[in-house]
Amino acid sequence: MNKYTLIENYLTKFLKDEVHKTGLESAVIGLSGGIDSAVVAVLAQRAFGENFLAVMLPSSSSSQSSFDDADELCKKFNIKSTSVYIGDLVKSYFKDNQTSNLRVGNFSARMRMSVLYDISAQNSALVLGTSNKSELLLGYGTMFGDLASAINPIGDMYKTEVFEFAEHLGVPETIIKKPPTADLWEGQSDEEDLGFTYAQLDLALRAFVDERLSKEELLKREYDSELVDLIINKIYQNQFKRKLPIIAKLGNRTIGHDFLYPRDIKL
Repeated sequence: MNKYTLIENYLTKFLKDEVHKTGLESAVIGLSGGIDSAVVAVLAQRAFGENFLAVMLPSSSSSQSSFDDADELCKKFNIKSTSVYIGDLVKSYFKDNQTSNLRVGNFSARMRMSVLYDISAQNSALVLGTSNKSELLLGYGTMFGDLASAINPIGDMYKTEVFEFAEHLGVPETIIKKPPTADLWEGQSDEEDLGFTYAQLDLALRAFVDERLSKEELLKREYDSELVDLIINKIYQNQFKRKLPIIAKLGNRTIGHDFLYPRDIKL
């Protein structure tokens, strides 16, 4: 049994166990047409079948190809899906405001998640996360937008591993081969935003995070100095995105300080 077969079996069971611990039976995700949500959708379909819903949430800036790729995935894996257009929500807020691509992109991501959480409430389902380890470490995501979820099966999988895993799962080649993009505005590219390819980023992230090499050791191994500075700065600057809000301690037992029950505590 190869590595990714083991991971597939483990993550399918992980999703079932973690959702059922809450007393629920169903799950939903936002399906973008990108590789991360495609991988999670395939896993969720195998875990929940008809109790899983993929929601496409296009805006006015979303590309038709992303919608087509998401639709192709759903047809191939018999995934139940629906579509909700969020463009009017975004336009109604920004119609009188001076704005930027970044603001519109972040607001769109949060509107998508607001709609998705409402759909999850309607269906008594949990929202599954689709952010990979590379994005989480670098803070490359929107708080309360695409970073929001109840359970995330791929948060400990680097982006380059997600590509390999997608091949194993049989995700359509149109999704695997296209350049990574959050599709927050026309022509947006993840790797152009970050300044390096995911292959370059993941090598450095593995060395710094998993091997625990220092900055000096990374430079001795001849990693690009700009790359090293980028990953270290982003990891530390974006720590707040990986934690619950920090609570000022006033009492004897404070959430996040010394009231630290595991999430699946039983009475």
